[in-house]
Amino acid sequence: MSYPGGGETGGDVYGVTPLVTGDAVVLDLRPAGFATRAAAIAIDALVQLIGLAVLIVLVAWMSFGVDVAATSAVSLAGVILILVGYPTAFETISRGRSLGKMAMGLRVVGTDGSPERFRQALGRALAGFVEIWMFTGVIALITSMINRDGRRVGDFVAGTMVVEERTGRRRSEHIPMPQQLAGWAAHAELSGLADETAAAARQYVLRYQELAEHTRHEMGARLADQVAAQISPPPPPGTTPPYFLAAVLAERRRRHMDTAQRPRY
Repeated sequence: MSYPGGGETGGDVYGVTPLVTGDAVVLDLRPAGFATRAAAIAIDALVQLIGLAVLIVLVAWMSFGVDVAATSAVSLAGVILILVGYPTAFETISRGRSLGKMAMGLRVVGTDGSPERFRQALGRALAGFVEIWMFTGVIALITSMINRDGRRVGDFVAGTMVVEERTGRRRSEHIPMPQQLAGWAAHAELSGLADETAAAARQYVLRYQELAEHTRHEMGARLADQVAAQISPPPPPGTTPPYFLAAVLAERRRRHMDTAQRPRY
């Protein structure tokens, strides 16, 4: 594969068209089937119904001798926490997986393959409160059936989609060092590179072939600027973003492996 302004790369890692999940598992991007999505929603709904049942018991127990307004406030807060807070918290912490999705091997990702973020999880949960709970799932059912990727209204609101995680082909995460940058990388100061920035750079390098031409340039330049601001010295003049990012990631991995293999006394 040719990089913009560069030559051919070595190794299969740049020739794949994967999706990199929040756990750094490289997968093929395959939209989840309607049946598996419905099953995942059913599992999550069951969990939430159990939570609501527990809430009703607790509120009934608390209602003796307690002001009605206070009981109503607690009830409302509990319902919001269960119906909106549960999916938001779970999908944010697990980077796109609720209990139902874990059980069915599904994951929520951005439409560009990026890991789901808090605002996306919140958007899906708020929309789900309307399309799943208020309309008993009718709206979610219709939109999922007519959309080829099975996206419901919440996915359009949040810019997400649900993909099958178990069916993806796992590939090596190893990123080879561009030999022309090995000398520079060996002496670069990388301690200031944030894990989040490195993860974003890894996604870009591994998914380079999948990206549209304009996205390659724009995303590569943006990530290269972010990484360059956190390391030193800057790469040699004329180094393209893919090579620069690959060199940083390969050297960072090498140093981590060296540290892990050192004997401890």
